[in-house]
Amino acid sequence: MENRAKHLVFLGCGLLCAAASVFAVVSAPSAAEGPQAGQSAPATSAPAATSSAADAPNFPVASGARLAGDDKQTRFILDLDRKIEFRAFPLADPYRVVVDIPQVNFQLAAGTGSAARGLVKAFRYGLVMPGGSRIVFDMTGPVKIANSYVLDAANGQPPRLVLDFEQVDRTSFVQSLAPESRPELKPAISESTTATIPAVNTAALPPLATTDARPLIVIDPGHGGIDNGTQSGEQTEKNLVLGFGLALRDRIEKSGKYRVVMTRSDDTFIPLNDRVKIARSQSAALFVSIHADALPRREGDAQGATIYTVSDKASDAEAERLAEAENKADAIAGVNLTDEPTEVADILIDLAQRETKTFSNRFARLLMDEMKTTVRMHKHPLKSAGFRVLKAPDVPSVLVEIGYVSNKGDLEHLVSENWRNKAVGSMVQAIDTFFAKRLATAGPAK
Repeated sequence: MENRAKHLVFLGCGLLCAAASVFAVVSAPSAAEGPQAGQSAPATSAPAATSSAADAPNFPVASGARLAGDDKQTRFILDLDRKIEFRAFPLADPYRVVVDIPQVNFQLAAGTGSAARGLVKAFRYGLVMPGGSRIVFDMTGPVKIANSYVLDAANGQPPRLVLDFEQVDRTSFVQSLAPESRPELKPAISESTTATIPAVNTAALPPLATTDARPLIVIDPGHGGIDNGTQSGEQTEKNLVLGFGLALRDRIEKSGKYRVVMTRSDDTFIPLNDRVKIARSQSAALFVSIHADALPRREGDAQGATIYTVSDKASDAEAERLAEAENKADAIAGVNLTDEPTEVADILIDLAQRETKTFSNRFARLLMDEMKTTVRMHKHPLKSAGFRVLKAPDVPSVLVEIGYVSNKGDLEHLVSENWRNKAVGSMVQAIDTFFAKRLATAGPAK
């Protein structure tokens, strides 16, 4: 297991370095030169960053974005304060167009990208790694990128990134894809993509070799970057759970009993499998993923915190819906799912999973008992479903939905520091109880 963990760390480092090259491309034509059909450029290097876009005034600023056109031809325009480099490419099943750009400070109006126009059903944008941002368009059908270029500032108008989409038939669309992403050349994978995005955020990890025998806990604030998660008004799930996760980290570290690693500590997107790799590569003793759910209006109202463990069969329809939604996070950001290793055939892995599930279920029950004394819980507080982020075979894992942003009362709690302090306190108490019992029954922790 130690060798396997080292291998994963080295692999993560290599993939992260390779991904950094995605965001560098040859300069697009100026307004004077005119656009070239289908222009997208090969890679050079992109600026590095250690903070989120919102805290980085030196990054390019995007001040406006809009769509124009109809269901035959649609144009996207992004207003910038300076010229940037970019790379644009289509993806199949579902139909999308991805635009990779250097890290940008998006200062767009609320709701930008949510309205359909022409060939575009919606688009989203955000950070996918330090130094790199991404825009993802959900298309109504197969399209080609007829033109893509950056205009110089001229006549009082700012520099602009312009993309022209044109409707094409399925055959023409598939032929325009890179060979490795053509559906007919590889097994179909639901919601799969071909974009390469960084692996484990190794900069956030402590050294693997350590004499510190304290149990290591991984805290995983869900979503981030381009993936907002659920939303209510100006409150996004990614920000709510990040604040909760950081508060939980601080409280755990204050006790001095444990080491803590965050899968993300800022507004960065981390692929689902990389969240799991962070836990496994560090030989974590516990993995806690933090989320905040929302129900579609047609499904009524729900409230309270819910604790999930992994299971091949969902405990109920709501758990199945939530797992399906959470498992699509990588597709939302255009992350490659096609080359992920499968390990379920290994009998040793299977045995480890059985023990791990036992510990996961034990911690979930302890957590429920503690949280119900301080915060409102869902009417069915313990559930299970096939969450990808909980599938580490050797790390006890739970996913905690701390509340529903779609419920007015829960949302008031989620933005309340007083409520958060109570919830964090109950979680730390459950962690203490869990490790006390585990040490007593299973020997020393990892």
